[in-house]
Amino acid sequence: MIAFALRLAVSGGREAVGRLIVIAAAVAVGVGLLLSTLASINAVDKANERQLWTNTGAASRTESAPVDPLWWWGHGDYYDGREIFEADVAATGPTSPVPPGLAALPAPGEYYVSPALAELLRATPAAELGDRLPGRPAGVLGDEALPSPDSLFAVIGRTPAELEGVHGARRITTIATAVPAVCDNDCPGAGVRGDAMTLILSVVAGALIFPVVVFIGTATRLSAATREQRYAAMRLVGATPGQVSVISAVESTVAAVVGTVVGFGLHFALRPLVATVPFTGERFFVDDLTITPLQAVAVALGVPVAAAVAARLALRRVTVSPLGVTRRVTPKPPTHWRLVPLLAGLAELGWFVNRRPDTTDGQTAAYLTGFLVIMLGLVVAGPWLTLATARGVARRTSRPATLIAVRRLADDPKAGFRSVAGLVLALFVTTATVCVIGTIDENRGALSGDPQTRVAVEHGAMVDEPPMTDALPAQLLADLRAVPGFRGLTVGHDNPQALGREPGERLGFSPALVLCTDLAQTPVAGHCPAGADVAGVPQFAFLDLQSNAAHEWAAAPISAAAAAELPVRTVLVTTDGSAAAMERTRTLLTRAYPQYRARTVGDWGSTQQKQLAGWRQLADVVLLTTLPIAGCSLAVSVVAGLSDRRRPFAILRLTGAPLRLLQRVVGLESALPLLVVAAIATGTGFAASAMFLKSQMDYDLVSPGAVYFALVALGLAVSLGIIASTLPLLRRITGPEAARNG
Repeated sequence: MIAFALRLAVSGGREAVGRLIVIAAAVAVGVGLLLSTLASINAVDKANERQLWTNTGAASRTESAPVDPLWWWGHGDYYDGREIFEADVAATGPTSPVPPGLAALPAPGEYYVSPALAELLRATPAAELGDRLPGRPAGVLGDEALPSPDSLFAVIGRTPAELEGVHGARRITTIATAVPAVCDNDCPGAGVRGDAMTLILSVVAGALIFPVVVFIGTATRLSAATREQRYAAMRLVGATPGQVSVISAVESTVAAVVGTVVGFGLHFALRPLVATVPFTGERFFVDDLTITPLQAVAVALGVPVAAAVAARLALRRVTVSPLGVTRRVTPKPPTHWRLVPLLAGLAELGWFVNRRPDTTDGQTAAYLTGFLVIMLGLVVAGPWLTLATARGVARRTSRPATLIAVRRLADDPKAGFRSVAGLVLALFVTTATVCVIGTIDENRGALSGDPQTRVAVEHGAMVDEPPMTDALPAQLLADLRAVPGFRGLTVGHDNPQALGREPGERLGFSPALVLCTDLAQTPVAGHCPAGADVAGVPQFAFLDLQSNAAHEWAAAPISAAAAAELPVRTVLVTTDGSAAAMERTRTLLTRAYPQYRARTVGDWGSTQQKQLAGWRQLADVVLLTTLPIAGCSLAVSVVAGLSDRRRPFAILRLTGAPLRLLQRVVGLESALPLLVVAAIATGTGFAASAMFLKSQMDYDLVSPGAVYFALVALGLAVSLGIIASTLPLLRRITGPEAARNG
């Protein structure tokens, strides 16, 4: 029976082969997307594992081994918004532990860098970056030490004497292989939260795969009426219901198996492209995009089975009698209760406005559940909305084409909505994605504060650290002022007696003492009272890189000469804002005082910008994938409907109905539910994203730009164009021969 079913599946001529190709293509796209999502989730885990070694210097680590200790100082740096991790190491003996990616520790005066950092060093003037690394390059780090091919890592060889006494440096005997239990800003290798990224990618996968599932279900309905007649004929000559079920399942499973095989090939072919999408802010290694044997088996077996079940459900209302009579059971009309899931999802998100859960798991459960319920609610409510629209239009029209179209929609609103379900859901996903990402980008995408803060470089000790030096060398000051683009320089001196302290200064730390002649060079840091020689400027005014241009600091009762003799805590340099000027300044300060980090406003925003870039990529993937798939689903659905109704339409033409009338009927049947439910889905996307943003981030929804509205209008126009492109088929499939009894 199976062999007979296989022959039957491809013996129906071009129509049968075309149907199998469409189903196989839909399954292939779905399998490719599913495998790419699973591989991306696995790649996040692998990337996290390979950067665990950077946590070696965490103070909470207690692991030990009977080897020579290794001095370790892990710290960060930046170049033009790109973060660099540096580990300064000093062996105390031949058995000191070696980080991954290295065959041996670098000797004092040597360093190993990642391939990406090596390339950056070659392409960048040494005065802007290379001079920060002492000594000479000894080689490159292996991929096993890097989470991404874009990672900027360096391991620098030092002597024990150079690291003794450096704040944050410690002796270790093991290299970290796990995230420490406690991280006090000393766990650079904590990595991307795997559970959070799994959640994000799972939601994206759902948004991508759902239209594919709709596409598969739509494709299986191609020539449904012809197949029903074939099954009826089989029953008439003695086939049992079980045999007919086997034939039906085999026809769909053949295409699903072929599609699954092609989908695996599609996944492997697209791995280099998927690896370039910065889901975590950086690219993946291509070899990290792998699937486990269990995942491969589950997809290889589960997708064909699921496709066969979906195909069977697509014809579940067809009853074939032993006499060969095929009838369709008229479904009951949907009721208004179908709105309940949609309203429940919106109410769930609305309830959490001003009630954001305290834990990440609680937030995940709250918001993910709300969005999933809304998506399900749109699908469930779609037929009722279609029915309500059809009845409303029927009461207000007398045109024959409109009356026929809305009567058919009212008779079977599920079928009417099914053709546009994928596109409707794609519009909801598009709207919610654009609104959320756009609002976050509007609030976080641009650096905040006075533009003057974006041209400043700050370097010095934190408030709980001792001063960085007794005095700045004259040569360093001269070099800083000689940098092209230099604008001003302010030195903050130590203030052991808390002179010039303002009421309410946070944490009770003493302000830095700043000469008014220096402060005048950097207006962004504030100004002195009239006639004052020295002012007390809070250290956080430097460390936070905030604009204080309008602030007048309190005068300090100390002479300028005496203040200038005090140890130096911090240096603030302003430039013309060019990357070259800021990075040359950073390099000079880092070379002079490597145990302290030079900071800019752009550094703090780089990680955030990298994350936003990844989210924008995800949004682009969703938009560029769901809309074309939904459009294909719409085209196949309209063609399937025409094919199944060729005989009724042919009879109408024989009775005198003009072809243009039938074309208007077909167009209205698809366009009416598309436009009405699409408008509701778009509005729902706005509402859901607004409630999520207000609850989770306390952001007010920012209206998408003209590009979004143009995209939606273009999508609807293309959808209507797809519908219109299928109408010429009516002339060919409704000729007199189609009216004959089969």
